[in-house]
Amino acid sequence: MRRAPASGHAMARLRWGAAPESPSGVTMEPNVSPPAWTKDADGWTSYFRGLAVAADVPGWILFATALGFGALAQELGFTIWHTLFISSFVYALPAQVVLIDQLARGAALAAVAFVVSVTAIRLLPATVTLVPLFKDPTRPRWMAIAAVHFCAVTAWLEGLRRLPDIPVHLRMPHFLGIGFGMLLQTFFGSLVGYMLAATLPPTVSAALLFMTPIYFLLSLVANARAIEDKLAVPLGFGLGPLFYLLIPGFDLIAAGLLAGTLAFLWPKVRR
Repeated sequence: MRRAPASGHAMARLRWGAAPESPSGVTMEPNVSPPAWTKDADGWTSYFRGLAVAADVPGWILFATALGFGALAQELGFTIWHTLFISSFVYALPAQVVLIDQLARGAALAAVAFVVSVTAIRLLPATVTLVPLFKDPTRPRWMAIAAVHFCAVTAWLEGLRRLPDIPVHLRMPHFLGIGFGMLLQTFFGSLVGYMLAATLPPTVSAALLFMTPIYFLLSLVANARAIEDKLAVPLGFGLGPLFYLLIPGFDLIAAGLLAGTLAFLWPKVRR
């Protein structure tokens, strides 16, 4: 038998983020126990709940890190408009630092673009693992494009932690809220850091830039569940200094690739 097309009411519910209905008109429950706020929530509720995540500890850590970036940009002679543009559209602090450092040194634009692209390679596997969690064919394409732009480290970690417990139809707006909230923290952190650059010692600015990597590391350790995850972190710690001595500039990529591969293969070799 051919399935009857969805009614206009049902399509509207899917488009705007309400919970999907079964053919009998009863709202279907997800397979996991979702947070209490998801009951009868629509897309906008999910979005604002995601936006509120940026007001929690991860968002303020990102704000503090952006303070260091704003101060550094001011010291290197960039205008406040350049600084805010980079914070909004590059939206990855390591790439932002590399970009302004290379431009300040007078490097060729092609070389700058290549180096910044290399720093962004680390976000490709992060994006690949996160997109299936919020992918929703009922949403407009522009939402997916915007969500992918927000796949930086902090938003990625929060997405991995929160999205699996949220009903599928609410995940896309929720992650958009998380991403945009983190973008606001980066934007205003860069703005405040730029304006306070004269009062921030260089060592403090440098220390602030390390807050996001430290948060990332602690989150990886806290969220490690599989044996592969638990092995990859100490292996990366051990291999990082070695590769720094052998191939500086490519040490992080090489250490991460080898540590991750060894951690992945170890349980299979033991079997």
